[in-house]
Amino acid sequence: MDGALEYFEILLLAMLAVFLIYRLGSVLGKRTGHEQRPQDLFGRTDDRAAAKEDNVVALPGREEMTAEEEAAEAEAYGASPVAAGIKAIRSADPGFRPAEFLEGAKMAFEMIVLSFAQEDERTLKTLLSKDVFQDFQNAIAMRKKQQNKLETTLVGVDSADLLEAQLDGSDAVVTVKFVSQQANVTYDQEGKVVDGDPHAITNVTDIWTFRRNTRMSDPNWALVATRSPN
Repeated sequence: MDGALEYFEILLLAMLAVFLIYRLGSVLGKRTGHEQRPQDLFGRTDDRAAAKEDNVVALPGREEMTAEEEAAEAEAYGASPVAAGIKAIRSADPGFRPAEFLEGAKMAFEMIVLSFAQEDERTLKTLLSKDVFQDFQNAIAMRKKQQNKLETTLVGVDSADLLEAQLDGSDAVVTVKFVSQQANVTYDQEGKVVDGDPHAITNVTDIWTFRRNTRMSDPNWALVATRSPN
């Protein structure tokens, strides 16, 4: 009798284990619709990519600007060449918003500046064009060869202004002027300062150009050129 009861308990536990394994597999194997998509630094969700992934049709007119957005944009750019460039970009990408783009550009700027100092080539490769990435990679390689270390403290980005905008074929091209407060110090292998001042925060102005193929589903932009103001 005891043996039969013990056998029954073992059988019951085995059945319970099979049931739990099945339930776990059914949960882990399903997409819930809340999985995180690739990070979009530039503040917009690409409806074409969402439609493809979620198997839904993007409704027309969802990307129309509000009256408030139109008024703010007109006040910021008026009838300037930049305004004409924005209009051209929007003809290919109706979701383009300068204000949202600039917020994303500031995030990209911070990531690139800090990743360069930290020699994080993996992150840089996702944010830079091939040519610009090669330039950054060469600079990092030279720093390593000299056994130097760069420490960058980015206090903040004071401003990000849209200087130029144009549609080049299917590519949107936007140039931004960044003004930031930074402390950049280079140390040698013995920890001695070879360039910069660890106690000095300076205003740095950079002019960067971003490019994005409007026919691609990836909503992010790549840094394609950098320069200093004349």
